[in-house]
Amino acid sequence: MERINVAVEAGCKVPRRGDDDSAGLDLSVSKDVSIPASGHKMCHTGVHVQIPKNHVGLVFIRSSVGAKRHVELSNGVGVIDCGYTGEVMLPLHNHGNSAQFFRAGERVAQLVIVPCVMTDVNIVDELDETSRGDGGFGSTGKD
Repeated sequence: MERINVAVEAGCKVPRRGDDDSAGLDLSVSKDVSIPASGHKMCHTGVHVQIPKNHVGLVFIRSSVGAKRHVELSNGVGVIDCGYTGEVMLPLHNHGNSAQFFRAGERVAQLVIVPCVMTDVNIVDELDETSRGDGGFGSTGKD
C-alpha cells in the first residue's frame, strides 16, 4: 500500500479507509454544519494532502450521504491537483426537502488518488476517423 503525506489541523479527523479494500480515504467535516433544503454550504475538513506527482486526487460524496440524505458535492467531483496543498474543502448541496445536519467528525466524502496522464494540446485541422465518429447520447444502442 502506498502512502501520501497528510497534514491535519488540530481537532480534525485523519482521513481513513472504511476497510482494507476501500478505494477512498474518508473525509470528515471539521465543524458542525447544517445545510438547508435546496441549500449549499462550503464545508471545512481541516485536511491538507500532498498528492504525488503524476497523480490526481478525486473527491466523491460517500454513497450513503448521497443516496440516503440527498446531499452531493456541488461540483460533482472535486479535483485536487498534485501542486495544491491547501485545505480540502467540500462544497455540499442539499437536494432534499429538509435540512441536513452533519456533526463535526462525521464522514461525508472520500478521496481517491489515481494516476493522471499529463497532456498538452496538439492543434490539428481534423481528427482521425473512427467507427463511432461524432455519434453520442445513445448512438451505440440500448443493449
